[in-house]
Amino acid sequence: MMIDIKNEDDQEKMRIAGKLASQVLDMISNYVAPGITTGELDQICHDYIVNEQNAVPANLNYKGFPATICTSVNHVVCHGIPGNKKLKHGDIINIDVTVIKNEFHGDTSRMYQVGKSTTQGERISKITYESLWQGIKAVKPGNHLGDIGYAIQNHAEKHGYAIVKEYCGHGIGKIYHDHPQILHYGTPGHGIEIKEGMTFTIEPMVNAGGASVRVLPDQWTVVTRDHSLSAQWEHTILVTKSGYEVLTLAPSENTY
Repeated sequence: MMIDIKNEDDQEKMRIAGKLASQVLDMISNYVAPGITTGELDQICHDYIVNEQNAVPANLNYKGFPATICTSVNHVVCHGIPGNKKLKHGDIINIDVTVIKNEFHGDTSRMYQVGKSTTQGERISKITYESLWQGIKAVKPGNHLGDIGYAIQNHAEKHGYAIVKEYCGHGIGKIYHDHPQILHYGTPGHGIEIKEGMTFTIEPMVNAGGASVRVLPDQWTVVTRDHSLSAQWEHTILVTKSGYEVLTLAPSENTY
C-alpha cells in the first residue's frame, strides 16, 4: 500500500482546499431552517462553490452521486441525496461537502440542529463531535491508526452509543479517497504507523441505537437499521512533526 506523503507545496494547497470546504459549511448554516428542502441547500452550496470560490464540487457525479453535498437527516447515517424533503423543527442534519481547488481536495462535514432542537439530537451531535476530537488528539507521528479508532470508539461507547463500522475515513489529496483507511474503532498500537506529511479524514458515524445499517434502493443513502438517530462529524487532518493540523477547522470552532 502506497501512502502519499505531502510536501510543503502540497500541504499549502491542502490548507486552501480545506479552508474553502469549511467556508461552505459556515455559509450554509444561515439557511438550515424549518421549511427549506435539502435540494435547495444543495443548490445554494453548489452555486457558492462554483461562482464564489471558483472551485469544483467533488461529490457531483463522483461514481454517479447526483449532487454537490450529502444531506443526512435524523436516521440517515451518511450519503443522503438532497431532494424535496423539507426540514422541520427538531431534525438533525449532517451536511458533507468536498471542494477541489488546484487539484487538491478538502473534505468536511458538520451537524446542524434544525429550528427548535431536541435533547436527543443535541446529545448525539455533541458526543459524536467529542469522539471525533478524541480521535484527532491521537494523531501524531509514531502513533498508529488503531490509536485513533480506539479513542473514538471508547468515547462513543462509554456514553451508550454505537460506532458504524462499515464506513471509514480515508487518505486524501489529489485523490479523493486514497490510502489509508481510517477506521473509527480499533486497538491501541495496532495498524499503520502515523507519519509526518500524511493527510486523511476522520469522520465517525455514531448511532443512538444499534450499530447495524442498511443501504436504501438508491444505492447511496445509508440508514440505521433500527431507525435510531445517527450523527457524523468530519475533518481533514495533516500530520505534523509534533502532532496534527486540522485543515478544515472553522474560525469559531470549539476544540477539545
